[in-house]
Amino acid sequence: MTMPTMLGAETVAPDTTSLSSFLPVADLGVLAVNAFVIHAEQPILVHTGAAALRQPFLAALADAIDPSDLRYIFLSHMDADHLGNLDAVLALAPQAKVLTNFLGMAKMMLQERDLSRVSLIEPGSEIDLGDRRLVPLKPPYYDAPETTGFFDTKSRVLFSADAFGALLESPETEAAAIAPDALRDGMLGWAAIDAPWLATADGGKFGRLLRNIERLDPTAIVSGHLPVARGVTGRLTRNLNDALSGGTFAVPDHDTFERLLAEVAAAA
Repeated sequence: MTMPTMLGAETVAPDTTSLSSFLPVADLGVLAVNAFVIHAEQPILVHTGAAALRQPFLAALADAIDPSDLRYIFLSHMDADHLGNLDAVLALAPQAKVLTNFLGMAKMMLQERDLSRVSLIEPGSEIDLGDRRLVPLKPPYYDAPETTGFFDTKSRVLFSADAFGALLESPETEAAAIAPDALRDGMLGWAAIDAPWLATADGGKFGRLLRNIERLDPTAIVSGHLPVARGVTGRLTRNLNDALSGGTFAVPDHDTFERLLAEVAAAA
């Protein structure tokens, strides 16, 4: 796969629709880039996808929900793969407020984005969607300090932002269907790129974070960079614990990038 690809809208948990896409990552495989719609009393969109897939993303969103019904747009952090279509979605969702924290808002300001529809997530607060609450949680690892995940109190789904992401050989729709070794290697590879500081993290403290997730016992873990994970929470936390051992991860060199750019140009 050499071009970004949108898979479309799929129900992945009660009241939860995934808007899934995959991006090629040089010679390392493919990476899921997911957004989610939670069909709550006050519907919310989590992330807005990558700009490279704007039209297919907006089509998938329309398949999942009438965008004008959205009341909130949740941004876990301000990376381009998660807010790429924010302006386009806001134009289709005139009632929606953008949810982020103070640092997230500051980054939006530096990008000269409109802040008039931003509603801050205050420390210790919860997001009331009428029929459920989203409880903000800090994921066990992240690549941006403003990163915020959450736990849905009704569906018991854990949204983990970038955490638990994995580089995969090909697009998949279910984490449990991925061969255990491939899932482990893919998670370690992604963690080495996204959060190389894990190699120097305190093992005891990190282990407690992972055990807290296990105790939460989510019905599913939905990540921005992994197919929906049902029934494999223990496998995911063990894989992440292995990331503490660190080690080097071979990223593509200049010649590899040149070859891949030529392939993309030829396919265009």
